[in-house]
Amino acid sequence: MQKRRIAIFGSTGSIGKQTLEIIEENPELFCAEILTASTNVDLLIEQALKFDPNIVVIADESQFSTVQTALMQTNIKVFAGDQALVDVAGMDSYDLMIAGIVGFAGLKPTLKAIESGKPVGLANKETLVVAGDIVMRTAAENRVPIIPVDSEHSAIFQCLVGEGRNKIDRVILTASGGPFLGRKPNYLVNVKREHALQHPNWQMGAKISIDSATLMNKGLEMIEAKWLFNLAPQQIHVIVHPESIIHSMVEFEDGSIKAQMGLPNMKVPIQYALSFPHRIASKFPRYDFLKPDALHFEKPDLKTFRNLALASEALNKGGNLPCILNAANELAVYAFLHNRIGFLEMTDVIEKTMAKISFIERPSLEDYFETDGEARNFAATLVNM
Repeated sequence: MQKRRIAIFGSTGSIGKQTLEIIEENPELFCAEILTASTNVDLLIEQALKFDPNIVVIADESQFSTVQTALMQTNIKVFAGDQALVDVAGMDSYDLMIAGIVGFAGLKPTLKAIESGKPVGLANKETLVVAGDIVMRTAAENRVPIIPVDSEHSAIFQCLVGEGRNKIDRVILTASGGPFLGRKPNYLVNVKREHALQHPNWQMGAKISIDSATLMNKGLEMIEAKWLFNLAPQQIHVIVHPESIIHSMVEFEDGSIKAQMGLPNMKVPIQYALSFPHRIASKFPRYDFLKPDALHFEKPDLKTFRNLALASEALNKGGNLPCILNAANELAVYAFLHNRIGFLEMTDVIEKTMAKISFIERPSLEDYFETDGEARNFAATLVNM
């Protein structure tokens, strides 16, 4: 492998920090070329001083002078603002983007990287949820590989390597069930922020932790899988697997099932995306088949965790409905994290927004941006923001 220059969009988040750890562990293979953050200026400065990238971007323009002053004695170029994220994504100074910006905000820079012919390690599932048709068409036109970083989609991707044109019958996305597996609404109505952030198997950022607790994360992954692997909605299935050892499966037309397995560790799919098509050695913990000595599976509870049912509706109807779903969910999660609404009220906000915003069967990119804004504005009225 030649040394790869990595652009980490969202370097201060969970995916970004773990990507930097892998770069630090493999300095002969990778270097950090670009680092970006939204508002976490202190950590961005710390990362920049440690990894000496060519460029850093702070999306919050009010923090530009703080970053610039802190890095004045280095050769690091400093930019600020949302447009700077897009402009830097279009530069030719890096070899692979790790798209780790959380939510809808990741769409524009990721699309710009693809238009510029840059391979993308995609950790931002919302990019495909919102505009998967446009993103994947642009990737095909520019012959740009999109390598999934989500553990479930990385698992499917790995299962498909070497399968060529062999027909897929279905993919099975596994879900841990989150911290409230088996709980009913009379319990969930009293859930607080700190409870929902305590995932049993994975260490993740706040937004994805809440999505996991509501099962919305799995719904978003269903929509992402449709676009990544060119699947029909009926080919995508979800099963709860509390141990999180099997990360997802692919069943082929002959009935054979491939599963990708391992301990819950996001560094595995991140490293695979960084090194693809090669595998490189790691010191990550290995799975002992006797601990646990049994793996369990069950149907998701769609009556209690209705977010998954709403996501399935968006998956099946298509158009701009997944965009509406995502925008309402981002607003609802934000409101919950700031103690504006209760745990179960997040689903109500999403459902009402999906019913309110006009449906567009074949949206343009401009339609997606307008839909996102309309959905957020309406959802905000429901949570008094």
